[in-house]
Amino acid sequence: MYVVAGASGNTGAAVARTLIQASERVRVLVRDAAKGEIWARQGAEVAVADLTDAAALTAALFGALGAYLLNPPGYTTEDPFRDAEVVADAIAQAATAARLPKLVVLSSVAADRPGGTGMIATNRTLERRLAGIGLPVTFIRAAYFMENWAEVAGIAAAEGVLPSFLAPLDRAIPMVATADIGRAAAEALREDWAGQRTIALQGPAAYAPNDVAAAFARVLGKPVQAVAVPEAGWAEALSHGGFSARSIAGFTEMMRGLNSGHIDFASDPTAEPRRGREPIDTVVATLARGAA
Repeated sequence: MYVVAGASGNTGAAVARTLIQASERVRVLVRDAAKGEIWARQGAEVAVADLTDAAALTAALFGALGAYLLNPPGYTTEDPFRDAEVVADAIAQAATAARLPKLVVLSSVAADRPGGTGMIATNRTLERRLAGIGLPVTFIRAAYFMENWAEVAGIAAAEGVLPSFLAPLDRAIPMVATADIGRAAAEALREDWAGQRTIALQGPAAYAPNDVAAAFARVLGKPVQAVAVPEAGWAEALSHGGFSARSIAGFTEMMRGLNSGHIDFASDPTAEPRRGREPIDTVVATLARGAA
């Protein structure tokens, strides 16, 4: 049986679905029992546990063959960096106490870098804490999520404009679909290994904002133009999304790092490169349907 955290989100749901489709027993972790009902109907066990609660997490992990774990994004919390330390400590304590045979952990491109990565530092915190517990762990350092474009899919559909914090608009960067993250994590859970390993995961190609806009245009059947959001407008835009002051600062530094090239896969040549199969068009088609 495998434990999957984040089943209410994109990557955890993808991991759980992949394992269930492979006829594996799955126990999903949820903070709200109601959100586990959809998984119970698919035959999964449901455990209610917060990733900051080491005792509840230990009970949820007990008896598992392995677990998919992550630090949930906390853009609306007052201090996501402190929260990441609490989650990392709770996971480390619980995995050790439950004698978990192996962990697969969602991380991010550039989590190996000590600075200049903004919110990615929360993934670095989790990596560094779990690297020291003596259990087999695989870190999946994912590229920029294709699903991040969901936030502006409605604008693209309604106005034919795709606002982008990524710039220049013609500069392609690695991106990956959460479905590919789910598949990679599920595959890793079903493998055996010793010690620590890192997978650098990206999609089948790199994409620029202009490429994403072109994908929306193909799906929507009308012109869509990517437009760079000036950095001076980032804070206001993020505050409308409920981001806290610390999160806005962390997000801003992260986007600067992406746009400058400081955040990339080249910083850790020891990571195992791996490519997913989902192209941007497939993801954009789903996002466009949701925005309709």
